[in-house]
Amino acid sequence: MNSNEKHIETFDFGVAELHRDYILMVMNEGITVDFEINRQLCEYAANYYKNRQFGYITHRKNSYSVDPYVYKETSKLKGLVAFAIVSDKHIRRETAILEKIFLNKPLRTFKELNTAIAWVQSHTNSN
Repeated sequence: MNSNEKHIETFDFGVAELHRDYILMVMNEGITVDFEINRQLCEYAANYYKNRQFGYITHRKNSYSVDPYVYKETSKLKGLVAFAIVSDKHIRRETAILEKIFLNKPLRTFKELNTAIAWVQSHTNSN
């Protein structure tokens, strides 16, 4: 896969864009990211990226909630090297800082998607 290619996967809970070295996820309005949704995402990412390093970017365009305990399982995902949360809403970025407590991977919040992509790519070995 070259750097400009992407694969789009639609789930019941949102849409994932899978790029060479990162996933860009937009969750649906009003959902709760629970263990089942997290399991589906982790399995899909593990199968797609196999032994490659990748980052996860969640673009929080919609309002939804996350069970922070899912991050304990996400932390076990082989190949995941960085986790970025993008939102133009200050309160969503502040809430995301609390989520960092539960994730054993580098996590940062961003206001702009381009900055998040650059940060995630700086953590993968594909550059």
